[in-house]
Amino acid sequence: MTATLKRSLGIAALVTAGLLPTAASAACPPLLDHTFSSLQDGKPMPLCQYAGKVILVVNTASYCGFTSQYDGLEKLYARLKDKGLVVIGFPSNDFGEQEPGTEKEIADFCRLTYGVEFPMVGKTVVKGKDANPFYVKLAQITDSKPKWNFHKYLINRDATQVVAYSSFTKPDDKDLLKKIDEFLK
Repeated sequence: MTATLKRSLGIAALVTAGLLPTAASAACPPLLDHTFSSLQDGKPMPLCQYAGKVILVVNTASYCGFTSQYDGLEKLYARLKDKGLVVIGFPSNDFGEQEPGTEKEIADFCRLTYGVEFPMVGKTVVKGKDANPFYVKLAQITDSKPKWNFHKYLINRDATQVVAYSSFTKPDDKDLLKKIDEFLK
């Protein structure tokens, strides 16, 4: 890549686009080598920053029968974040068009209604031919595609194990909590 191209595009934009390696990318598990924009501020959010943590990935929607799970997800995150758990929300309008809002509307709803502080990415596609590559990989690994909002993927600390949970699995489900505890050890 030429120096002129690097200057014209900006180093940060090239790193975000995955066109330049970062120091962290050498230690980043391949599964986490994806960058999204942050829902809260639109800044690049590389998943590599969560390497070494247990990650609970959830596709979310504001107008769904499962939306109240935001409360349990936030409580779970608050209780276990210091032990190494991170919850990451992936707002999606893929199921029943239950996430029609703008990113600002989604962020405000989550913060004001449920006090959500866990990281969330910008609105994304999680199913079908346009699904984001991270979700495609999660579905391949687990042989479980999201069938509705609030489908969950739990990733261990070194991103070598992924377990899928249906939308019906609440954040305080004993089997989910047991697996989180196992992954945190």
